[in-house]
Amino acid sequence: MFTGIVEEMGAVTSMEKTLAGTRMRILASTVMSDLKVGDSVSVNGTCLTVVTKGERDFVVEISPETLSVTTLGHLEAGAPVNLERAMKLNERIGGHLVAGHVDAVGTIRSRRQEGNAIVITIEAPANILRYCVSKGSITVDGISLTINEIADHAFSVAIIPHTAKVTTLGLKQVNDTVNLESDLIGKYVERLLQERSQLPKTTPVIDKDYLKKRGLI
Repeated sequence: MFTGIVEEMGAVTSMEKTLAGTRMRILASTVMSDLKVGDSVSVNGTCLTVVTKGERDFVVEISPETLSVTTLGHLEAGAPVNLERAMKLNERIGGHLVAGHVDAVGTIRSRRQEGNAIVITIEAPANILRYCVSKGSITVDGISLTINEIADHAFSVAIIPHTAKVTTLGLKQVNDTVNLESDLIGKYVERLLQERSQLPKTTPVIDKDYLKKRGLI
């Protein structure tokens, strides 16, 4: 489990692709302090397991399934990546609960400056947008962000200067792809309501008005 607060940007130093999967070596500094073989680490929002560790880098293995549902397969040597170690329960959660299980890939459709922030609009599939609410949380490439607005096929987020500086979002441009993970709590709420027959087993839109009508907020 993660918080979506990126600890540092690392750099991919090699991608070794085989029929069984892919081994990615990542150069890092901050996350190396107590990282061990077997630990989970979030790489661009994807929970991966450390299989070997050196003094300044570590290696993770990526399964074919993970490659098919994330952007990791498009990374090359030299690419920057967002890194976060698994959260500790005795520390503050600065973002929100992030599983590191990518739900879908989104595409940046616009990027504009608004004051000191960069407003990015991301096109996303229905299985992401169904859990999006204005001022709710979403994970973009492992970064916990607040949703500004929601449209029919997209949502927008504002990137403050600090986030742009210390994560890969400051480098992203229009038509770049990003890993998306919906709010975990929203998924559980939907599942519980379905089990209690308070929701149809189709594709409901769970927004703030829906929850208010049912006395849930």
